[in-house]
Amino acid sequence: MRRVSINPADPRSPAEQIADDLRTEITSGELPPGGRLPSERQLADRYRVSTTTAVRAMERLRDEGLIDSKAGAGRFVRRPRQLVRVGSDRYARWRRSAGKAPFQAEMEAAGVEWRQEVLELAEVPADEEVARWLAVEPGALVWVRRRRTWAEGEPTQLADSYYRLDVVADTTIMQEDTGPGGGHARLEEKGYRIIRFREEIRIRMPSNQESRDLHLAGGVPVAELYRVTYSTNDTVVEFFRSVMAGDRHVFSYEFEAPE
Repeated sequence: MRRVSINPADPRSPAEQIADDLRTEITSGELPPGGRLPSERQLADRYRVSTTTAVRAMERLRDEGLIDSKAGAGRFVRRPRQLVRVGSDRYARWRRSAGKAPFQAEMEAAGVEWRQEVLELAEVPADEEVARWLAVEPGALVWVRRRRTWAEGEPTQLADSYYRLDVVADTTIMQEDTGPGGGHARLEEKGYRIIRFREEIRIRMPSNQESRDLHLAGGVPVAELYRVTYSTNDTVVEFFRSVMAGDRHVFSYEFEAPE
């Protein structure tokens, strides 16, 4: 095992120097995906530091999402996850006409195995944000579809769609299977022609429950995506709120340059 000396003149702490050294080995491929990292004792011997310092270095890499820990087995370089591209083209009307909901169209175009798990279909009181977008009073009953989506056997997002009750009455949006084209197709069948969308993406750390639901490793953030669906006369017909695994998504948008 090669020995490396910590540079006492370096402004980085010993733990930072070790973490930077290991990060270089990971990004260069010297430590390949799935490769096992040295134990804390081995790192302490290699760098001539205490095991406490070695543990701090490992924790930095874990918090960056570069390594995973397996109880009783050690620490390993994380394998790259299947990235899900999220772009505006998934909302194209021709996709709905072809019977493809946005997530389905995206996954099939990428050749990714996918599924959707319906968690809840229910009338729920609107919180402040849902009420604001749907133009109802806070606490008013609205319809929610809660789902969890999976790609390549891993959960990718928790997705909740909210609607006014009069908008979804007598539609399959209130059923587990919305039918070809998904909820947007059902809205248009009812006369709510969709004219535009608005999206906001916020990056944050997940709650403990979100980490469990999305099977997130330590240090992995989530992207919280809000989508507002507008029909004619700027009527909001859906408010969508999702929490997406930060290590499994790429956001890709293409649009014309404004004059």
